[in-house]
Amino acid sequence: MNCCGNCCMDRKRTAGVLAACLLALLLAALLDLGLGAVPIRISDLLAGLRQGGESVESRILLQIRVPRLLAAVLAGAALAVCGSVLQTVLANPLASPGIIGVNAGAGLADVLCIALLPHRTGLLPLASFLGGLFTVLLVYGIARRAGASRITLILSGVAVSSLMTAGINTLTTVFPDLLSDLHDFQTGGFSGVSLSALFTAGPVILGGILAVLLFADELDVLSLGESTALSLGLNVPVYRFLFLVLVAALSGAAVSFAGLLGFVGLIVPHIVRLLMRGAGRRALIAADALIGAAFLVLCDTAARTLFAPFELPVGILIAYLGVPFFLRLLFGERRKRHD
Repeated sequence: MNCCGNCCMDRKRTAGVLAACLLALLLAALLDLGLGAVPIRISDLLAGLRQGGESVESRILLQIRVPRLLAAVLAGAALAVCGSVLQTVLANPLASPGIIGVNAGAGLADVLCIALLPHRTGLLPLASFLGGLFTVLLVYGIARRAGASRITLILSGVAVSSLMTAGINTLTTVFPDLLSDLHDFQTGGFSGVSLSALFTAGPVILGGILAVLLFADELDVLSLGESTALSLGLNVPVYRFLFLVLVAALSGAAVSFAGLLGFVGLIVPHIVRLLMRGAGRRALIAADALIGAAFLVLCDTAARTLFAPFELPVGILIAYLGVPFFLRLLFGERRKRHD
């Protein structure tokens, strides 16, 4: 009876935290739509959405702020879920798409696609996926060959990420006319994002998150360690490859319109695990998506408004938050190894 009571309490607590995460996302969205160079009150915001482009406020909302909000929600959810999956599959709390080079690999494939096929922008999500998949498999293969310690994996990712970034810089030098507007892409941000870009990448992100939720039980088994997962009958190589493919799809789709955003996939999963201790993997993934979306929306709002009339690329603001967070985790891991 006591066990059932505890389970019921845990479920209620998990549901409460998820409801709070959803509320936080809704409040962040309202702030994002209302704040900016032209402040819009909630009443004007609702009227502008109803008018559909007949007033200045409605044009600002529908042409600039709504696409930007949707982009931040999709990218934040995708990158946060990527980070959570990578940290589980690679058994490394320091892993994230930005740190181990997945974003940079997807970005290099994007830039290569723009340089060689400038009129085929619809191929960007596919190019990002292939670049991200190649990079994550390369980093994992290097780390396994060198002895897959946690630090080895991170160092391999940093090296590969630097190589991919050098490739991006080389292409922008060789094709200056085609790639002259890539500054925002390299820092990460949503300036000028359009709904058409989201129509291609959005379904990939939503489908990828749904797939991770469907395979949450297998991810839970993988979190127990390779030997334990094998003893429980899980086909570890197949599921590990499946999750790495999903990570490549999610991060690639996000990079295709948000650029090289870092640290979202590192920060958010750790926050979620603190908030939802003892929760099931499916609930953790759902919270990752909600908090990741809310976190990136709030960061984008701050980047647009803190230095008005100047706009700071959101990737720079997140780097100021992410680097200290990463160093704290790194030194924490070092202390654990010495204890």
